[in-house]
Amino acid sequence: MLLLFLVATACSEAIADDRPLVVVTTNLLGDVVRNVAGDDARVEVLMPLGVDPHDFEPSSRQASLVVEADLVVANGLGLEEGLEDVIDAARGDGALVLEVAELVDPLRFAEQDAGDDGGEDEPGDLDPHVWMDPIRMAQAARLIADRLADIDSSVDWEARAETYAAQLEAAHERIDALLSAVPSDRRLLVTNHEALGYFASRYGFEVVGVVIPGGSTLAEPGSEELAALVALIDELNIQAVFAESTEPSTLARAIADEADHPVTVVTLRTESLGEPGSPAGTLIGMLEENARLIADALS
Repeated sequence: MLLLFLVATACSEAIADDRPLVVVTTNLLGDVVRNVAGDDARVEVLMPLGVDPHDFEPSSRQASLVVEADLVVANGLGLEEGLEDVIDAARGDGALVLEVAELVDPLRFAEQDAGDDGGEDEPGDLDPHVWMDPIRMAQAARLIADRLADIDSSVDWEARAETYAAQLEAAHERIDALLSAVPSDRRLLVTNHEALGYFASRYGFEVVGVVIPGGSTLAEPGSEELAALVALIDELNIQAVFAESTEPSTLARAIADEADHPVTVVTLRTESLGEPGSPAGTLIGMLEENARLIADALS
């Protein structure tokens, strides 16, 4: 009887809540959406903390949420590989889907730029990791407000988006100041995979090598690629390899150990927020914490 009462109560609450339902794929974008939506929308985030978005598969309940949503906010550009069919099905059923990355001036992967033949971009050429740039995410907040206004024009979503965009722009200034301690000849990054391209472009760094080739964590490096990366680290006197909290750091540590000089392995949060209340518990906090770790390691 208690169980039936709880189910009935939950159902009645769901029926009574007539706010727009916004379903967000990643917890990174979820933080942006919650700052724009406030209490005027129900925000459901699919990916829990600590999950690699490249490798995430939705439950049946989560798939049904996507179909029921008034607005689906996704990153796009191939990031949510396990969600693409669900999102395409929802779009086919008439759901309003906003894929943020393609609308905020996406960059090509470094390896694609190196081999640029001047033709049109192919799937997989563009880097989906746009959330690593606070200026692009300020633009994303405004795009989210525009889509929310299409659903419910009675709420001033734009004002809230502008407030949050200003916070992101202020965070950019703080990050820039933190990174000013890094000399120009040390602004070289070796990372676990190509997740720091937007950070590098915004703040004057260069990603010179990656442990896992390509923009997805699902690829596997070969022994020749790893040996070449160790040689590059020695040649450029790289001081740190940047691992990720959502992936094992075993390969990064093995590469650091193979170098002929001391190399620090520093773990960043790149694909998931930290626990609530931690320094990386919000997108702004995560970006600033990463900047502190990078500045400490390279300066």
